[in-house]
Amino acid sequence: MDIIFLRGLQIETVIGIYDWERKIKQTILIDLEMGTDIRKAAASDNIEHTLDYKAVSKRVISFVEESDFFLVETLAEKVAQIVIDEFRVPWLRLTLNKKGAIRKASDVGIVIERGEKQEYA
Repeated sequence: MDIIFLRGLQIETVIGIYDWERKIKQTILIDLEMGTDIRKAAASDNIEHTLDYKAVSKRVISFVEESDFFLVETLAEKVAQIVIDEFRVPWLRLTLNKKGAIRKASDVGIVIERGEKQEYA
């Protein structure tokens, strides 16, 4: 399986369980690794034959900016489902980083994998 990735998507959103977090936007970082088969696109050199990472990033950014979940777990799950369903991605790994959530920790977040890795002959 080939992997197309997006790293370091910085998005402002309402996220958190505390009252003060519900009143502000915080920056989260999202990394996506998305399983696909790039051979048809490589042979044709045509964007129609591949996973359009610009379209994925625009959709994810739009969704996250408009969201207001309490838990990063919920946000990660919803983003993963959008990518799988709307872009027909069979497997993905999503890292969601809520920098600054814990004092003295440089990074705090979650990594999830959804779907099944496929082997292409």
